[in-house]
Amino acid sequence: SNCFILLLSVVFLGVSTQPITDGRLFSIAVGRVQHLHLLAQRLFSDFESSLQSEEQRQLNKIFLQDFCNSDYIITPVDKHETQRSSVLKLLSISYRLVESWEFPSRSLSGGSAPRIQISPKLSELKTGILLLIKANQDGADLFPDSSALQLAPYGNYYQSLGADESLRRTYELLACFKKDMHKVETYLTVAKCRLSPEANCTL
Repeated sequence: SNCFILLLSVVFLGVSTQPITDGRLFSIAVGRVQHLHLLAQRLFSDFESSLQSEEQRQLNKIFLQDFCNSDYIITPVDKHETQRSSVLKLLSISYRLVESWEFPSRSLSGGSAPRIQISPKLSELKTGILLLIKANQDGADLFPDSSALQLAPYGNYYQSLGADESLRRTYELLACFKKDMHKVETYLTVAKCRLSPEANCTL
C-alpha cells in the first residue's frame, strides 16, 4: 500500500522534502552497499593481517573447497547473465543476499570496525531494496517461496568451537560477507544503470 511505501521511505531516507524517485533511491542504495563492501574488505584484510603466513595459506586452501551460507540463492553465473537479467530479478537477488546476512552479521568482528555497525546498515539497505522492488514490481509476487528461504544460523558457527575451528569459521564468514557484498554492489549498480537508456551498462 501507499502508506507502507511511505513508511519505508521515511525509514530509509529519513525526513526529507526532496521528491522520492527511483533514481534517488537507487543512488542511496548503491552508496550504502558500496560502504558495506568497503567495510567487508577492511574486516577481511584486518583479519588476514593478524594471521601467521602458514595459517593464512591453510585457510585459503580450505576456503576454496568450502561454500558460503548464501550459496543456496541462485545468482547470475557470470557478467553476461547479470547484464541480461531484469531489474526486478537483480533487486530480488540482492534482497535475498542482504537478508541472508542479517543474522550472521551479528558475529562479524575484526580490526577497527566494530560488528555493531554492520547489522543496522544491512537492515537499512534491505529496506531500501524492498522500496525499489515495491516501486518496480507492478503487483508481481517476487517471493512466493519466501517461507522456504528462512535461514538457519550460519552453519554451525554458534556451536562451541575449538581454536582452529573458530579461526576457520571467522575466515569463512568474513570471506563470504565480502563476496556477497560485492555481488549486491554489482547487481544494484547494473539495475541503476538501466534507468538511463543511453548509458553503457557493461561490466
